[in-house]
Amino acid sequence: MIRLALHVARDDAELALAELLELAPSGVEEVDHGETIEYAVYGAPGELRALPDLRAAAGAALVHITTTEVGDDWDSRWRSFHRPVTIGGRLHVRPPWSEPADERAELLEIVVDPGQAFGTGAHPTTRLCLEALLALEPGGAFMDLGCGAGVLAIAARKLGWAPVCGVDHEHASVQATIDNAAVNGVQLDVRQFDLLRDGPAPSAPTVVANLLGPLLLRIAATGFRGQVPRTLVAGGMLEHEADEVAAAFEACGLRERARRIDSGWAALTLGR
Repeated sequence: MIRLALHVARDDAELALAELLELAPSGVEEVDHGETIEYAVYGAPGELRALPDLRAAAGAALVHITTTEVGDDWDSRWRSFHRPVTIGGRLHVRPPWSEPADERAELLEIVVDPGQAFGTGAHPTTRLCLEALLALEPGGAFMDLGCGAGVLAIAARKLGWAPVCGVDHEHASVQATIDNAAVNGVQLDVRQFDLLRDGPAPSAPTVVANLLGPLLLRIAATGFRGQVPRTLVAGGMLEHEADEVAAAFEACGLRERARRIDSGWAALTLGR
């Protein structure tokens, strides 16, 4: 197994990631090195995308590329990367191979197998969105734009929103969300939808969008199908992008109510 890692400049990492995902739709591993961000893909020799393609995708953000051979234990090492996380003293998100939380803690438990999708609860953007959801009064319909592995949609359903819908442009993400919903015993409406190509974003009274900054700006520009949500939790942007994203959604009638920051990432709670 080969691990191909691209180190890109932190300020340009988000744009580089958007380009890389076109070549590696099953996802990339992300490691924060401070001034640089490392994105890694895995594959057998001869299966990885051509190096010139990946170099071109990273563009001017590219710092350097490393290639290493991964041992036979790569699967267990990958599993160790996904660890349980407790959010706000109320939610416990864990992969299926981790032990359940102590019953005495009285936590809402969410079991998420990342499979080939994004979003296990460990990344700062997911944690920030979960914290924002915990601060809201649950109830009514809920929409998860870019559902990944389904952690935010599942959390919303367990917290009391219903019905809950999730959309993603990747088939692997749609399937991962369906599978994880079944494991958690919740009912979700999950379907494929491309926020770049399929028109205005699906809406609901409460919407969460844990997406890259440029895609959040695209949604603000193209709007929503039907009514503008009463509450929007927008995550996935870099901290320095938060003001621009907040201003873009204010033009839609959604004003910033709260801002959360973690490790250079930001999440906004906006409302009508």
